[in-house]
Amino acid sequence: MAKVELKNISKVYEGNVCAVDNANIVVEDKEFVVLVGPSGCGKSTTLRMVAGLEDITGGELFIDGEKMNDVPPKDRNIAMVFQNYALYPHMSVYENMAFGLRIKKVPKAEIDKRVNEAARILDIEKFLDRKPKALSGGQRQRVAVGRAIVRNPKVFLFDEPLSNLDAKLRVQMRAELSDLHLRLNATMIYVTHDQVEAMTMANKIVVMKDGKIQQIGSPLFLYNNPCNKFVAGFIGSPPMNFLTVKVSEEGGSIMLDEGSFKIKANAAHDMYLKNYAGKEVFFGIRPEDMIYTDTEKDNSFPVKITVVEPLGADIHLWLNTGTQPLVARTEPSHEFKVGDTASFIPRMDKARYFDRETELAILPPPAA
Repeated sequence: MAKVELKNISKVYEGNVCAVDNANIVVEDKEFVVLVGPSGCGKSTTLRMVAGLEDITGGELFIDGEKMNDVPPKDRNIAMVFQNYALYPHMSVYENMAFGLRIKKVPKAEIDKRVNEAARILDIEKFLDRKPKALSGGQRQRVAVGRAIVRNPKVFLFDEPLSNLDAKLRVQMRAELSDLHLRLNATMIYVTHDQVEAMTMANKIVVMKDGKIQQIGSPLFLYNNPCNKFVAGFIGSPPMNFLTVKVSEEGGSIMLDEGSFKIKANAAHDMYLKNYAGKEVFFGIRPEDMIYTDTEKDNSFPVKITVVEPLGADIHLWLNTGTQPLVARTEPSHEFKVGDTASFIPRMDKARYFDRETELAILPPPAA
């Protein structure tokens, strides 16, 4: 397999429209890297530049140490799996998987060996004689992946391959692609707008917004240490809550005033919040770090329940402080009703803070 390096990669379209701005990404050999972000953030354009389907405006692309800027797609030794599968409807599954090898004049015996091996790995052996129209969405997706596998590429590229599948099948295919990555020991770059896919599949996540890379790191590192408010709100489901609070110093402690309640910051965070005394910041707390309490306790505050979403193992509660909305995720050990007032205690050790102007994280990431 291969290492992929993007050095200061940019893509500017006609009219000076910048789709990708100075992207620097290193995909190590055998790594599964996911590019994630909202529609229009530049993730698919970045993938297409790696594939050679889009010209690179600026910067350098290296695959296995070789500069690829001007190398045609067919000579890059990559394989791409598209969102719409891109299967030939008049060909059988076997013919679809074998087509690229026949174009390269690979011996028939070798083609047969590779196609059958890929079909075995993907559990589609019994479908080799069928046409794509006779297959389900998940089966077609396996064929598209199989067509990539038989090429033995240095790099696999996936462009939102699960977006056309239903929710249950997406979960199954996520697991299958993760398992496939381990079995093939492959270098994979995967594009999705679904942060759940990114969190569950990636060794490393690249978060993008408006053509710029926001943060790169492992799923749990990004989840626990977002570098800005955008990453904090994008990674995690339901997303992180953000409350505007005013910082003050009282009796040697840092207090956070929301307007309808006041809570005490974690002492370990005080040294970073002191500089914001008298100013407003974004107070970030994840839904699972909102702890329900049926009695008044330190740092508890009242909220009104506006929506109750029972999900079986847990409940999502949509709440309102009176001026600001937030979400809590809790166990179904208490009966919650819309319109009721309930009290919650935020886990202040898990709290994150963001500058109101720059939206950058106020707390530094932990030392490596």
